[in-house]
Amino acid sequence: MSEPAVDARINTQVPHSARLWNYWLGGKDNFASDRAAGDEIARQLPSIIDLAVADRAFLGRMVRHLVADRGIRQILDIGTGLPTADNTHQVAQAIAKDAKIVYVDNDPLVLVHARALLTSTPEGVTEYVEADLNDPAAIIAAARKTLDFTQPVAVTLLGILHFIRDDNDARDVVAELVGALPPGSYLAIAHGCHDINTEAANSIVAYWNEYGTPKIKYRSAAEIAGFFDGLELLDPGVVSCSRWRPGPGDPDIDVNQYCGVARKV
Repeated sequence: MSEPAVDARINTQVPHSARLWNYWLGGKDNFASDRAAGDEIARQLPSIIDLAVADRAFLGRMVRHLVADRGIRQILDIGTGLPTADNTHQVAQAIAKDAKIVYVDNDPLVLVHARALLTSTPEGVTEYVEADLNDPAAIIAAARKTLDFTQPVAVTLLGILHFIRDDNDARDVVAELVGALPPGSYLAIAHGCHDINTEAANSIVAYWNEYGTPKIKYRSAAEIAGFFDGLELLDPGVVSCSRWRPGPGDPDIDVNQYCGVARKV
């Protein structure tokens, strides 16, 4: 496999989470270190590929529900990852051409590809912000340049919150993001968990934290549900992301990624 172009800030020798997910989803924007780590994690937890696919499918179902059924026209997608098929703006703007999407990530490789691939409909807007989840104030300030925070906004934190390993810090970040939103806004979270396949999940976290970046912390369903405190949690609550409003063609499995969507009232 030929290697993608390399930004000077990218360490190709250390596996990176965004490139790892790209590899599991069949993408080409990854390096030998990512593929080796991806293969080892898949050896320890074969269902990790199902997890990656299920997480991506949840993204599509969640965005379609919020845009088609809840009238959302503004989405702040934090932790974009490397673009693949059916990105947030593509799903949203297929339903509402005037939808506005702001992507946020701090990986230089994501930045390169996002600027090239994340285009918009003429009626809508798609922007990309290079920022870190640990600085939610900077994210909100940058997003305000595109999104109208007097109107409902959906904030998505899919596969990113588990990179903030301190529980208090993670809760504070979520609280600051939600605090900036007007009533009628939504929060969507997908987060690695250790309630399912616990032994393998703990082994994967230990392996990744030794060899990969950024470091991670899996949490329980109850801990993940705590991020939605004070919000109106939509049915079916906090569940394996394969179980969140599945369609007739979705696989009947549980994966090590819990998710939930909630409304700010």
